[in-house]
Amino acid sequence: FTELAQIRNIGISAHIDSGKTTISERILFYTNRIDEMHEVRGKDGVGAVMDSMELERQRGITIQSASTFTTWRGHTINLIDTPGHVDFTVEVERALRVLDGAVLVLCAVGGVQSQTLTVSRQMNRYEIPRIAFVNKLDRLGANPQRVLEQMRSKLQFNAAFVNIPISTDPKSTGIVDLIEQKVLYFDEPFGLNVREDAIPSEMLSEVADRRAEFIECLANVDDQVAESFLNEKPLSEQQLKAGVRRAVISRKFVPVLVGSALRNRGVQPVLDAIVDYLPNPSEVQYYALDESGDTYPQPTIRSLSTLSSLLRTSVKVPLNAERSDQQPFLGLAFKLEASKFGQLTYVRVYQGCLHRGQVIVNTRTGRRIRCPRLGRLNVTEFEELETIYAGDIASLFGVDCASGDTLMDVKAPKPLVMESMFIPEPVVSMSITPVDKSNAESFSKGMGRFTREDPTFRLSQDPESGQSIVSGMGELHLEIYAQRLAREYNAPCVLGKPRVAFRETLTEPFQFDYLHKKQSGGAGQYGRVIGVLEPLPPNSNTQLIFSDETVGTHVPKQYVPAVEVGFRNSCAEGYLAGQRIAGVRFRLQDGDNHCVDSSDWAFQQAAEGAMKQAMNEGSWMILEPIMLVESIAPAEFHGQLLTSITRRNGLIVNTEMHEGYATVEAERNTKETTKHLGAVGATRLPGWGPRDPHCAWLETLQDMAANR
Repeated sequence: FTELAQIRNIGISAHIDSGKTTISERILFYTNRIDEMHEVRGKDGVGAVMDSMELERQRGITIQSASTFTTWRGHTINLIDTPGHVDFTVEVERALRVLDGAVLVLCAVGGVQSQTLTVSRQMNRYEIPRIAFVNKLDRLGANPQRVLEQMRSKLQFNAAFVNIPISTDPKSTGIVDLIEQKVLYFDEPFGLNVREDAIPSEMLSEVADRRAEFIECLANVDDQVAESFLNEKPLSEQQLKAGVRRAVISRKFVPVLVGSALRNRGVQPVLDAIVDYLPNPSEVQYYALDESGDTYPQPTIRSLSTLSSLLRTSVKVPLNAERSDQQPFLGLAFKLEASKFGQLTYVRVYQGCLHRGQVIVNTRTGRRIRCPRLGRLNVTEFEELETIYAGDIASLFGVDCASGDTLMDVKAPKPLVMESMFIPEPVVSMSITPVDKSNAESFSKGMGRFTREDPTFRLSQDPESGQSIVSGMGELHLEIYAQRLAREYNAPCVLGKPRVAFRETLTEPFQFDYLHKKQSGGAGQYGRVIGVLEPLPPNSNTQLIFSDETVGTHVPKQYVPAVEVGFRNSCAEGYLAGQRIAGVRFRLQDGDNHCVDSSDWAFQQAAEGAMKQAMNEGSWMILEPIMLVESIAPAEFHGQLLTSITRRNGLIVNTEMHEGYATVEAERNTKETTKHLGAVGATRLPGWGPRDPHCAWLETLQDMAANR
């Protein structure tokens, strides 16, 4: 049994190829979870233990988030290593949804890159406290100071170094601790021996300046440190660490550490920072939604049987993270995985405890489930557990549910539901066809499993051709699943050309006044809605918003949710090209009802009729998803790189020159990007292919015609 204060639930997130999995491998090695370290790309025939999938070891990238646990200084650390590739962004979403803190890894050469921005937005979405680790100090051109400046300017971090390299020489092994004012040397073998020494005299001035900068940044956000700083009182190590912890937990400060995981430097200070600065589960207040009734709202509601679920209001209920059985069990299933141990459901426990064999209920389906086995993954081994408590991340066997489902004690006095994770919409679609029709059963079985495990991977059927269509976050995303079908289900498939997922939106406000009236004997149908359908600003054009602005009783409040259902159902298919509607607000301002003939169904039909009226008479346009593409090339190709991007309808966002290389950030529509580059390809220049091409999906859409 571990006390709550000794638990850390953390994730490691970053841009692709920043060294996340290498850091995870070192963490497991230094905490004695593994006996030897292996290369991420599997060149030694083994590969990193956190990359358990064969495809991950072949490609040298993380495809699925991997969970394990370890111990450091008497603390239990539940660790999740996440992918850095944009196509697997949902893995980052569901990991961050259940974590209390995170380590943001940055490359000392690349700095803040395209996917770094996306990961930072995801951390902000879930209000995750974080520390930063500037990795790859051993690379030529490493410049941690430049990375710090980018964190401040691009990520808007109040950040400062808490340790710095003793030298810019890639072969240097020393790191200066600014808080304890000493040098740490990571001696062979494998950096296991951490040797402390005094700061060299030639560095005393620089260390003093860096330390003063760190204390000033901390004093700007912490009153206790500020009081001592303004009164020019010296601050002890304990006072500084306590101040950093308070500022990190309140998300007002990001301490920055440096090192080189591949060269075994600076990883132990990261472990110390996880323990010293990131919160334990009791220091983060979590909430559940208290909803009356026995059912819960579904993502899409299309029937009267579930319409009543919208009539209820949700109340946020604070959860008690005490590790005891005094509170009813409540957990969130955030990931499904078919492992060598069988079907695993990863669960974060937010309240109470769960015993082996206990009966719980899935609040989405209402089904009761008995948990025959509980456990947690210890690297590649499964450790059986009798009980899991609040604050734990564990695995359940034999639990049939979906990602984002809430699981709770069947004896709980009232039903609660956890807010689920943010699921981005797919942006690329392809046709998929089994090579051999005799493998249709295996194909269906595999697709069923994959769509259940990954909410961004969708399977549909083209109504005209009858072809199976898969949709996801990019070409690589879909290619990986096609390869997994061949490897895991012996069902090789052929993918068609990529098709971009467009959206339709309104260009100017439309006034609607629609009456739905039907009489066919007996009680009729009567519902009238009056209001405005208006476009949202560009930074919100991926959303759908419903506003109830009615005053009085012309539209009784019990029928307003039905109007919203009709609005949202109508947005499933637009008028111009049959694409989904996005970026509009439905403002219900007035209407009319009948004392006998009005019903939920009548007002739902009225809303759908108003939407059809807007589609036929309003002004609409097609939107397409936009990618932020980062390209790096030698400085002499800078002009050609700009020309190539603008010729393909790219919008230059930023350019930088550093160490003889040009970095260009540009916004490009996804269709052009996939057509010319592939989902994550590079702009090719004559005689030279630029290194490090990267993309990140922007959470926005743009007018398709304006991009031509």
